[in-house]
Amino acid sequence: MLRDDIAQVLITEEELQAKVKELGAQIAADYRDKNPLLISVLKGAMVFMADLIRAMDIHLGIDFIATSSYDGDTSTGVVRILKDLESDIYGRHVIVVEDIVDTGRTLNYLLELLQARQPASIRLCVLLDKPSRREVPIKADYLGFSIPDYFVVGYGLDFAEKYRNLPFIGVLKPELYRKK
Repeated sequence: MLRDDIAQVLITEEELQAKVKELGAQIAADYRDKNPLLISVLKGAMVFMADLIRAMDIHLGIDFIATSSYDGDTSTGVVRILKDLESDIYGRHVIVVEDIVDTGRTLNYLLELLQARQPASIRLCVLLDKPSRREVPIKADYLGFSIPDYFVVGYGLDFAEKYRNLPFIGVLKPELYRKK
């Protein structure tokens, strides 16, 4: 069972759903007549974005982008675009939807890349923020939860492509991700 690998549930399924509804309502109010384009940063934000757009009763578009700055489980410090947008964002109101902000390096790179494409505006919607790990200043316009420096999985977040399907945010047992 996947739950056996979890040291503790950090954010319950009910807390997640309540926060997503709150964020969706806030974004919908802010973008009522603007037809925003929500961009999910793959793969981790896909579950969050799927629930988020269902909580928004406005016209909107969606697209996906995938980045990597890792080789296996080690950060290389170099950000690569693995999948680019299909949409032209010039003149569009863009909301980048991200699962978690850690150091901020990858997200900073991505925001600069998107800003160069001249959207009307760019806002950031983040489910989880780990401010204690920040190396580059990043501030979410819409924030779900600020969390301590735990290794978290679930609700789209993974470790080695596992645990994304957990309906809550859980702290992974350290012996599962620490190198022996």
